[in-house]
Amino acid sequence: MPRNPPATVLSDGTILLEVDNPDYENARDVIMRFADLVKSPEYIHTYLLSVLSLWNAASCGFTTEEVIDGLSRYSRYPLPENIIVYIKDTMERFGIVKLIEEDGNLVLTCSDEFIMEEIKRSDKMEPHIQKPLGKGSLIIKPYSRGLVKQILIKMGYPCEDLAGYTEGDPLDLLLVSVTKEGKPFGLRPYQKAAMDAFWAGGSVRGGSGVIVLPCGAGKTIVGMGVMELVGAQTLILTTNVVALRQWINELLDKTSLTEDMVKEYSGDKKEVGPVTVTTYQILTYRKRGTSEEIYPHFDLFSKRNWGLIIYDEVHLLPAPVFRITADLQARRRLGLTATLVREDGREDDVFSLIGPKKFDKPWKELEAENWIATAHCHEIRVDFPQDKRLEYHIAGERDKYRVAATNPEKLPLVKAIVEHHAEDQILVLGQYIDQLENIAELLDAPMIYGQTPNNVREELYAKFREGKIRVLVVSKVANFAIDLPDASVAIQVSGTFGSRQEEAQRLGRILRPKPQGESATFYTLVTRNTKDQEFSQKRQLFLTEQGYKYTIWESESFLNEWKRRSNR
Repeated sequence: MPRNPPATVLSDGTILLEVDNPDYENARDVIMRFADLVKSPEYIHTYLLSVLSLWNAASCGFTTEEVIDGLSRYSRYPLPENIIVYIKDTMERFGIVKLIEEDGNLVLTCSDEFIMEEIKRSDKMEPHIQKPLGKGSLIIKPYSRGLVKQILIKMGYPCEDLAGYTEGDPLDLLLVSVTKEGKPFGLRPYQKAAMDAFWAGGSVRGGSGVIVLPCGAGKTIVGMGVMELVGAQTLILTTNVVALRQWINELLDKTSLTEDMVKEYSGDKKEVGPVTVTTYQILTYRKRGTSEEIYPHFDLFSKRNWGLIIYDEVHLLPAPVFRITADLQARRRLGLTATLVREDGREDDVFSLIGPKKFDKPWKELEAENWIATAHCHEIRVDFPQDKRLEYHIAGERDKYRVAATNPEKLPLVKAIVEHHAEDQILVLGQYIDQLENIAELLDAPMIYGQTPNNVREELYAKFREGKIRVLVVSKVANFAIDLPDASVAIQVSGTFGSRQEEAQRLGRILRPKPQGESATFYTLVTRNTKDQEFSQKRQLFLTEQGYKYTIWESESFLNEWKRRSNR
């Protein structure tokens, strides 16, 4: 045990972790596996043992003993007795209730007779029970598989689904060893480990769940590897048309699939094939004036006998797709994401309907192994001009952030950063279109936002990749699934309030490994002592948990430091 351990575990499940302690990083890497980061000021980071974080740890194979031993190893004081009991009680709930297939029936089993009695008497469960089957089991109505799992997790009993899968129509797919451009291609060790964790040897214990990997780590490749393992026709759900076409390009480049086997289902094309790639946007499209339950494109889920459904960026899964997913529990389901954080708090629905976390690789581990670029993060604080201070202080609560985030004093700072990084490929990222238009004009750089046609977006992204464009100004449409491997600098001028997953995705735009091993630099510009600064601290939470540190600068000190270095 370290002589002066860095953690203090409180009786309410809070874990206080001292950043300056020599064992901080080791402790963080252990604690982040089973606790949620709540806040991360300079010296003490606060984690919380939550029910879902412990269930995810259990689903990844962690035992109660490993969690308790990990906490004890880095705790300065003995663990509170109630916390030991809480960890045991919470983790032991995972698997008390199981769904199995028995004689053609969907059967719910429970190893605790009192919990089973609670389930039988539940008003919400009653419509889904076909009939009792012995003392500790129930026959569940076939269409209720997903809904039952949602109900049970909200009752506090995460259901382990071992009922198996419909195999789907076969798909002959192999990963290639040489891409279409003649480049060697092979799986990285952690990609293979992620696939194997999901597949679980083809048993009923695999086949549904979420793989968590940072942007730039090759989640798409993991998805294609899973497709090879499953060997069945596949439906892939993506965030937008650009991401959709990137998936298609990757499939044609790195697998044996041919163009006639991979189809696009979007606003532009509506083709269905053995592998079909679509977007959440088209699936949730509704004609105006129709019932909110009518989604005309939901029939895509039944147009083929799918053996696998892949949910890209699963943390963005829209509520209507949760509803249809509840009916698809007999299909294998793979969720891919850089972060399980959902801003709507529906992590438990991802857990119950897509599946528990199957694999998670800390970002800093991949950085240390040179699979993603080393990143340096800076928060630069600027002042308001005098004429903006009054506007900020009299604004309503929601408008305060907009006023602070669009502070015009950020513009000259953006220009200075761009000029300093004269040899780099730079993304300027923001939330507010008028602010981005001003920056694009100032830098004489192209801009991509929601109204930019898909063909124009793809053309600009291609020119950026080819080095014909050095600076690209982008709105939140570029947060997800955009492959820009040469981007090495990101400047964030405004964000979606306190969105932790957005911060992670934006850093991810520049984490692709660089040809010469160059590092990446992430700048976020905030207005001092405002909602902008407050939300920035919330956005940084997830990345802080992953081990990234933000250097805090005052804008004047930051620019002076650059001048000092350039005059050496």
